[in-house]
Amino acid sequence: MKVLIVGSGGREHAIVKALKKSPKISKIYAAPGNGGISCDAECVPIKAADIRSMTEFAVKNKVDYVVVAPDDPLALGMVDALEAERIRCFGPNKSAARIESSKIFAKDLMKKYGIPTAAYESFSAADEAQDYICSNKVKFPLVIKADGLALGKGVIIANDKPQAMETIIDLMMNKRFGESGKSIVVEEFLTGPEVSVLAFTDGKTVKPMISSMDHKKAFDNNTGPNTGGMGVIAPNRHYTDEIAELCEKTIYIPTIKAMKENGYPFKGCLFFGLMLTEQGPKVIEYNCRFGDPEAQAVLSLLETDLFDIMTAVTDEKLDSIDIKWKNQHAACIILSSGGYPSSYKTGFEIIGLNPNGGAEDCIVYHSGTEYKNGKFFTAGGRVLGVTGIGLTLKDTCEKAYKSAQNIKFEAKHYRNDIGKY
Repeated sequence: MKVLIVGSGGREHAIVKALKKSPKISKIYAAPGNGGISCDAECVPIKAADIRSMTEFAVKNKVDYVVVAPDDPLALGMVDALEAERIRCFGPNKSAARIESSKIFAKDLMKKYGIPTAAYESFSAADEAQDYICSNKVKFPLVIKADGLALGKGVIIANDKPQAMETIIDLMMNKRFGESGKSIVVEEFLTGPEVSVLAFTDGKTVKPMISSMDHKKAFDNNTGPNTGGMGVIAPNRHYTDEIAELCEKTIYIPTIKAMKENGYPFKGCLFFGLMLTEQGPKVIEYNCRFGDPEAQAVLSLLETDLFDIMTAVTDEKLDSIDIKWKNQHAACIILSSGGYPSSYKTGFEIIGLNPNGGAEDCIVYHSGTEYKNGKFFTAGGRVLGVTGIGLTLKDTCEKAYKSAQNIKFEAKHYRNDIGKY
């Protein structure tokens, strides 16, 4: 079968590498892909959110199956457009993707169905949000979220009233994230270990993957600005079997039932961002797709054919498939361009990769690279995800860091404490 992967990051590279193992797939396209992905698939220069061109390509090239991986094309309705051409897909339609593309929709859904989450208020007028901040109803710190998609950077922790007021102006009036900040959510600040849980679901059955822990802050000791992710370990040591069982009963199954009952059955990968609070696990956020870089760690531990799982999701037969995982640990170290997530320079040659873009003893997923004249160059904020696998977390992290240190490019930056929390 011919398969098309939509997207260009480390998540997409992880999906490509996993699907490459399937004997059922004869050809893999990636659009637009990146330098590393070009070693594993045929890259097509179509922007991920270009629904018309992507659909035309799939039809013209008789693509059998499309995996829509990023949030933007999902929110814009790429799955709807492809399915209208009778092309089978992995990923939610536009209506179901609202669980990520609108924070207000997700929070209201959780409130209606009693799914545990932080207390919140939503606003579409800046003056009303500011009045709320100035009232005696709020406690600091608090969390302010842009309602729409913001490249994983639309969540701001305000430690005091001036910072909260400045954030409201920045999001709603100065439009830092465009229309995504037109409305906002102001919510209670939760504390506790964070857990990322990706789950396959066909709208009826939900099967969680191995848990993971993302490291969002740019610098060591969880300091600095939020990023799209600086590293991941899997499984998450804080996520016990007892907590997993509780989450399934109070969060995962209720969420899938809620979406179905509201006429938005969710099919694809649903990401649960959780906080393990003293009152129990609570939802911080939903994502309507594989997390990045979570997918780089989690999919490296998958034993079952990913294509079999995806088609079972599409066919609503997920309950009939047994998903198996390696009884090991994974650690992904993100190598980024210096200055990320703010301004950074690209175009630097990457030294230390083999001709296929990999490295000894580790899997290297490419996030922001370009391949020219037999060489790899930096082409994004997050550049590479160096992922080790091992029997213990300590050995796994050491293996990943050893490979990460051997890869060189100008202004390379990475955290030195992935796996220590």
